[in-house]
Parts: sequence; C-alpha cells; structure tokens
Amino acid sequence: MIHINQVTVRHGAQVLFSGANFQILPHSRIGLVGPNGAGKSTIFRLIVGQEAPDEGEVSIAKQTVIGYFSQSVGDMAGRSALEEVKAVSADVVRLGQEIAQMEAAMSKPMDADAMEKLLERYGEAMEQFEKRGGYDLEVRAQTILTGLGIGPDDYHRPVESFSGGWKMRIALARVLLQNPDVLLLDEPTNHLDVESIIWLEDWLLNTYEGALVMTSHDREFMNRLIKTIVAIENQTVTSYTGNYDFYEREREIRKENLVASFNRQQEKLAKEEAFIARFKARASHAAQVQSRIKKIDKIERIEIPAEQRTVRFQFNPPPRSGDEVVKFDHLSKVWPLMQGGEKLVFRGASGMIRRGDKIAVVGVNGAGKSTFLKILAGQTEATSGVFTLGTGVNVGYFSQHAMETLSPNKSIVDTLQEAMPEMNVGVVRNLAAAFLFQGDEVEKNISILSGGEKSRVALAILLAKPLNFLILDEPTNHLDIQSRDILLGALKHFTGTVILVSHDRHFLRSLATRVFEIDRHELRVYEGDYDYYLWKTKSV
Repeated sequence: MIHINQVTVRHGAQVLFSGANFQILPHSRIGLVGPNGAGKSTIFRLIVGQEAPDEGEVSIAKQTVIGYFSQSVGDMAGRSALEEVKAVSADVVRLGQEIAQMEAAMSKPMDADAMEKLLERYGEAMEQFEKRGGYDLEVRAQTILTGLGIGPDDYHRPVESFSGGWKMRIALARVLLQNPDVLLLDEPTNHLDVESIIWLEDWLLNTYEGALVMTSHDREFMNRLIKTIVAIENQTVTSYTGNYDFYEREREIRKENLVASFNRQQEKLAKEEAFIARFKARASHAAQVQSRIKKIDKIERIEIPAEQRTVRFQFNPPPRSGDEVVKFDHLSKVWPLMQGGEKLVFRGASGMIRRGDKIAVVGVNGAGKSTFLKILAGQTEATSGVFTLGTGVNVGYFSQHAMETLSPNKSIVDTLQEAMPEMNVGVVRNLAAAFLFQGDEVEKNISILSGGEKSRVALAILLAKPLNFLILDEPTNHLDIQSRDILLGALKHFTGTVILVSHDRHFLRSLATRVFEIDRHELRVYEGDYDYYLWKTKSV
C-alpha cells in the first residue's frame, strides 16, 4: 500500500536519515523506534504529505485511507464529545447520502449504458460504506469513547469542557472510528490509564484489520501489538522482523557482529599498512607496494556508529527508616463540589507500608490513586482517619507538578548542583549522564526542555537526595523506553521504600512487590506482585 523508496530527509544541515527503504503492506504491524529527534514523527508527516522528502519518494496506492493520530489535537469547540468523534466520518455520511440518491435514480428509467455505470458506482459506494462502518457509525463511536474512558454521561458534554489529556482521548477516538486502511499512531498511550490501554490493545488486536504504524513508550504495548520494528538510528533506517524485545536482542547481536568485523578489518589493514611501511623504499618491492596501496584504497571501511553512552550512577544508600514506614487507619477523602454537595473519593482505607516495600497503587481513572498519594505525601489532608509516618522516614514526592517547580532560567547542571551542594561537578555530571544528559546538553536551560527531559531532571534530583520513602505519581509519563529503563533500574536498586502510580504495565511487573487497589471507593491490599494481582482479579 505504501512504499518508502530511498528517502532522505534533511532539516537544515542535519541529515535525519538517508536512503530509507521500507513498505507498509496490508495488515502489517510496524513499530517505529529511535531516540528523540531521530525522525520518527517525520516518517508520519511524510506519509500524510505534511512534509516532502529531500530525495527519494513515498508512493501510496490509490484510494488508500490513512488515519493519523498525533500529539497535536488542534482546535476542538462547538460540538459534543460524541459529535466531535463522528465528525471524522463526514465522508461516510456523504457516501450514505450518495447511495440514497443513486437508489432513487435507479428507480427511474434510463438507458442500459447509464444503468451499468450507475450500478458499478453503486457497488463501489456500497463496498466503501460497509467497509467504513457506515451502518453502525453511532454505536461504534459510543463504544470507542467508552473504551477510552469517556462514558455515556460525558457523550454530550461540550468538547471545550474537557482537559487537554481528555481531548487527546477524543482525538484518538476520532481516528479509530475512521477505521482507515493505514492507522498511524504517534504515542497513543501517553494520556491513557491502564484500563484504557488494555481496551485499545484489544481493539487493535481483535477489531482493527488494517495496517498499523505506531510509536509508543510502553514496552508491553509494543510487544503485544508489533510484528516489525523499523529503527531510525544513526541516520539510517533498519527493519527487524519481531517485537520490541526481539529488536533489542537482535540489535545487540548485530552490533557485536559489526564490532567483530570491524576488528578483523582493522587487523587486516594494519598488516597491509605494516608491509607498505616496511618495503615502500625498496625498488624490488615497488610493484607489490603499489598493488597493496590500491587494494587498501578499494576496501569499504566498516564504521562503528557513535552511540549514546549509558552511565550508571551509584546512588548513596538512603538512611535506614523504621520497619513500619506508614500506618494508616480508616482514611477517607471527600472533595467538595463547586455546585454544592460532595464527591466521595475513598473511605475506610486501612493498612501498613513496610520498609523495603515497592507498592503499586492501581485502579480505574478517577478512583483516587493520586489523592491517596497526596495524603501520604502531606500535600492534602484526609477528611477522616489517621496516618502515621514511622521513625526516621524521609519522604520524597514526585508528581507532574514537580516539573513546574524547576527554575526555568537555570541550566540542568546548575539545577542538579543546587540539589547536591556537597558534591563536586564530576559527580553532578555523572548523575546528569545517568539520566541521559551528556556533554554540552547539561548546559541547556530548563525553559527549553521537553516534558520528558524535565521529568528526568526532577527524578534525578529526587533520587540524589537522602530520602528513604519515595511517593511517585506517574513518574513514567513523558519518558521514552530508555529513560523508563534507567528509572526502573534505579528504583530496583533503591534500598528504601517506594509507592507509585504508573500506567506502564512492564514497569509495574518489574518493580511492584505489593499492590494497593482502589475500587468503588474501597482500598484492597494484595500481598503479591503485579502478576499476582492480575491473577487474583482475573485481569488481562
């Protein structure tokens, strides 16, 4: 359907990638991976015609319908959520109207040639109308909205009353309803909770039959859906037949083979150059020397691509707390409503957090997970009940608000130095490198950083402090897979206590030793890891 042929893209003097070749065939499932700025979003823009290649071509089969979800939702106003989603299918509505007109025309007398042409067009229109789901448009729109967490009570709410994250869900629903031949999804899970991610995963696996091309920072989501990885790295585009885990393994194997070939070539070249240097002054060996010089010139040199170094920062062990980190008894929280009345978040929550616990707090969107963490962190008060911090507990709290507390006019290195005044600049730079800020990047001002980069700075500050109880609300938001792996490794080796909310199932599976679930205003404790919790609740 879509062929990327010898495509090169430059942004100014910078070459994003050169000579890219891959194709999107019917039913293919492709994951685009690569570091930030490598050109993943550029691939999407090339396909939808928002950008043109500097060299090569992007060829698309006629009548191929492409749906594109990006992180820019555009303006939304003047419609309800349901109407906004259905608006993407205006062409389907028009097609239905055209079918009705053709049916009316067919009831009137016409010559054979005209009838034949009309019937041919009618058959094509009917096929397209059915393919695009014209007969059940309303039901599918409602189903998709509900799956993404926007239920019947919100179908008819004005879109402008939704927050940015919820507008992203509406925009995603709009693209899914389109049911295109090729679905392009740029970070579709960014604003979804676990339940919505699981629903989307199931929809893409079992309902959507077209071709899928996507980027995602969610490793498990990629592994379940993707059959081919297209990696954009070091200005090249390389395909791997497998999911994300396969790609990681295969990339390491290819790298090892390349290094081995490079070393063999270097040994061979060294021998040839040694011969030339030894005999170049001897007339008796002139022919042999010239022959070897020509031979060396013809050799295609193997190059080892530059790679980002991975630096592991050794965090100082936090001070030991008491065995009982937090004890809470009959905690309840009620939020007052602006129009009067109250909203119950949860009630009667009782339990204990023990030293060394790594606890995942789970529950549907709006269940009260973040509110529970805020109470433990002292950011808000419980309506009733009590909680007690144990002896020697030093609390560190991370939420998306933590990024807003960073001084915009300070550099990364100055920000980290301020958090670690007793450490020398070498230690501070190592910390920065461990969170993927290397070389001159540490001199960047906070004001120009992306959301993911700010998250990394805030998390680095938190982990560098002498804290033994970390309360983390969505620490994986905005982080790419490499950054998530770095954070996961740091938390695994952290000898204190952690309680967190995250929608990354791989992260929860790899870290959690206990699970607190908030469901229907109640808190349930599961004395096992995340897989144990899923088994007990028979979740997917």
